[in-house]
Amino acid sequence: MKYSIIVPVYNRPDEVDELLDSLTRQTETDFEVLIVEDGSSVPCKSVCDKYATKLNIHYYNKENSGPGQSRNYGAERAVGDYLLILDSDVVVPEGYLAAITQELDAEPADAFGGPDKAHSSFTPTQKAISYSMTSFFTTGGIRGGKKKLDKFYPRSFNMGIRREVYKQLGGFSKMRFGEDIDFSIRIFKAGCRCRLFPGAWVYHKRRTDFRKFWRQVYNSGIARINLYKKYPESLKVVHLLPMVFTIGVIALLLVFILGLGYLDIFGTLIPDGELNTTGLILCIIGLAPLLLYSLIICIDSTIKNHSLHIGLLSVRAAFTQLMGYGCGFLSAWWKRCVCGKGEFEAYKKNFYK
Repeated sequence: MKYSIIVPVYNRPDEVDELLDSLTRQTETDFEVLIVEDGSSVPCKSVCDKYATKLNIHYYNKENSGPGQSRNYGAERAVGDYLLILDSDVVVPEGYLAAITQELDAEPADAFGGPDKAHSSFTPTQKAISYSMTSFFTTGGIRGGKKKLDKFYPRSFNMGIRREVYKQLGGFSKMRFGEDIDFSIRIFKAGCRCRLFPGAWVYHKRRTDFRKFWRQVYNSGIARINLYKKYPESLKVVHLLPMVFTIGVIALLLVFILGLGYLDIFGTLIPDGELNTTGLILCIIGLAPLLLYSLIICIDSTIKNHSLHIGLLSVRAAFTQLMGYGCGFLSAWWKRCVCGKGEFEAYKKNFYK
């Protein structure tokens, strides 16, 4: 068998149904599907049973251990030459597996990954979050299918690896967050061939509201420091940008507030009738860069999504992503690098217990 598709699941039966339905439409049919229920209180076995005659599907239910260990559980039972790791909240287009086969036939790879897109059925918030996570103006375009600021590290929402390499490297670590980057780092350190397959993209729902999105990216910022403590060489300049952005936003807001203070203290007009230029200049310096960046995001997203509403939501999504990641990064840097504490994560109850 060529492919084994491994999907860890935690309380997402409806999303599993959508994913399995999309897999029934693949033009490439030499694959099996392994659904690993990670101690869910709302299991998806009945959903999997619906596809017993349509797919070569295997359902497993185990105690909760997190996504990485659930993927390892599935990998131990897989028989395909390549293991394809998907999140339960993705939907694959009809040519997904065919695109992977085409890439592998053209040039072999030990590991690979693809980008993600927003489906037309996604909510405006989901489309805005998807834009933020794939835009050149937030991530450098790396996660949007273009290699820009750093080498491509496969992510667990859409990742493939030869089964022999997976076993050789021991699969995913016990990290709850950043475990896919940890695995990708070990893939590169082992000297394996790792490539981006731009045509092997998926529809990825990601988080459904900004509160959940903040928690996700905050943990991603923490994970980056946890990874740095394990692999100091893995921290690149690009990983510092959200932290720099966060500090920059705070500094600009303080400048703006200072400008308002001048206007309030001295009045909008000074005695001779001239404008209080000091306060106005400080307000402009504080707001102009933020407004310019927001305008760029809004225009770009509006054009790409054909919706001003999504464009405006994308501004919020971009600031949530960069500042959430930046705050998590700074928190972890202080606790781990300054205070010397051990590995940690936040909002654990919102992700796999």
